[in-house]
Amino acid sequence: MLCAPSQINLYCQSKMNNSEIEHPKSEISIEQIRPELTWRLRQRILYPAQKLYEMEMDEDNNGFHFAAFKDNAIVGVVSLFQKGDDFQFRKFAIDESMQGVGVGRQLLNYITNFSVLNGGKRLWCNARVSAIGFYLKFDFKHTGQLFSKNGFDYEILEKEL
Repeated sequence: MLCAPSQINLYCQSKMNNSEIEHPKSEISIEQIRPELTWRLRQRILYPAQKLYEMEMDEDNNGFHFAAFKDNAIVGVVSLFQKGDDFQFRKFAIDESMQGVGVGRQLLNYITNFSVLNGGKRLWCNARVSAIGFYLKFDFKHTGQLFSKNGFDYEILEKEL
C-alpha cells in the first residue's frame, strides 16, 4: 500500500528541526502530479535543445511524478520509479530562479521519505557529473559506474534507506 501525501508531509515535518518549522526559507508545497506536467520544466532545464514532445518517457505511466509549487507555479519536478525495494529517481529539474534556495533539498527529502514509507531500501539515480556534489550532501555514495548518454556524463549514485 502506498502512503498518502499527507502521511509523507507529517513524516517530513517530524524530521525537520524547529528552526526550519519556525523560519521556512520559502513557501513550497510538493504534490504528486500527472507525468505530462513534468515535461515543460524537464525540457527547459535539462534538454533545452529538444522538443517538448520528446520529454515523454515510455515508463512515465509506471512511475510517480512530483512537483514543487511556489505561488501555484511548478518550480521543481522529479519522477520516481519503483522496482521491488529499489527506487530510482530521474529527470530531477529545478527552475533556474529557484536553484540554491532549498527547493531541490525539499523535493529530494520528499521522495526519500516517500520511498522509505513505501518499503524502499535503496534510492538511486543517474547523476549528471555536474550535479554529483549536490547529491553527496544528502548521503548518496559513488558507485564508480560512469557512462555517457546524449552528450552528458553520468555516474550512478545510490543511498541506502
